[in-house]
Amino acid sequence: MTVSIVCGDALHLYDGWPAPVLIISDGPYGIGGYDGDLRDPGGLAAWYKPHIETWAKYATAQTTLWFWNTEIGWAEVHPVLRDAGWQYRAASIWDKGIAHIAGNCNTRTLRKFPIVTEICVHYVRKAEFRVGADSPAFSAQDWLRAEWQRTGLAFNRANEACGVKNAATRKYLAADHVWYFPPPDVFDRLAAYANSQGDPSGRPYFSLDGRNILSGSKWECLRGKFHCPAGITNVWNVPAVRGQERIKHNGSAAHPNQKPLELMRLLVGCSTDPGDVVWEPFGGLCTGSLAATELGRPAYAAEINPTTHERAIQRFGNR
Repeated sequence: MTVSIVCGDALHLYDGWPAPVLIISDGPYGIGGYDGDLRDPGGLAAWYKPHIETWAKYATAQTTLWFWNTEIGWAEVHPVLRDAGWQYRAASIWDKGIAHIAGNCNTRTLRKFPIVTEICVHYVRKAEFRVGADSPAFSAQDWLRAEWQRTGLAFNRANEACGVKNAATRKYLAADHVWYFPPPDVFDRLAAYANSQGDPSGRPYFSLDGRNILSGSKWECLRGKFHCPAGITNVWNVPAVRGQERIKHNGSAAHPNQKPLELMRLLVGCSTDPGDVVWEPFGGLCTGSLAATELGRPAYAAEINPTTHERAIQRFGNR
């Protein structure tokens, strides 16, 4: 399985990497936690901006981004992500457990609860659709409704198209937050019915180029992949890395924030299929890339610190 781990700045490497299906970002937190980290989260937005814009340039409609940070760090960067076309899905909390607190925490001095969490925020590319070359951009949900409205058919006719009593209009053509992304077979039924029963003058319906009807399989490729394992929620109760999994140098941790392989396997497994390309632009010890290669996904990573890069390379050599 292909794995490329380069010592250098990812900004100089993106052009040579194949398009990603998954990007795992675990870069600066703005807490001065290691050499090269920013001292204050207020500078994170400007620091991340060129990376975020480049990710958007090379991403496809299927690309997922997982963004690790502190709560305040993510809050600073979120507007940049949004403006670059990354669509927020949800924030997951990594609960490292009470054992993560080292020694006694004097909350009278800290003036806050002891922190044992980080967040990992789920983004996908914001898909845009148009009804004709001069139309405004629609979301997938609004595009489906607009295309059906163009047919001149009543909304309840979608139920007939799909062979259901009321689920089609209630789910697939809904205008509110209960909207469901139609699976490929349902999309094919809606498109076929619209083009056979709708106003002939407006055909083709459900077409992106005005000539060819979009297929259900291509429709499915217009959103990020996601496979949710049973029993998993957005709170991850996984201890901080210790024991044999912890990479050490001269008895001390080789990296201040090594992520559990269990969590990286989760991110790779739920957002990709075998063979999909994974980017890890701020590799550190490259746990995300390690999980990717274990699961049959080619990985491309960068780590700017030569010592940390060398230790990351050793992890792959020892397997």
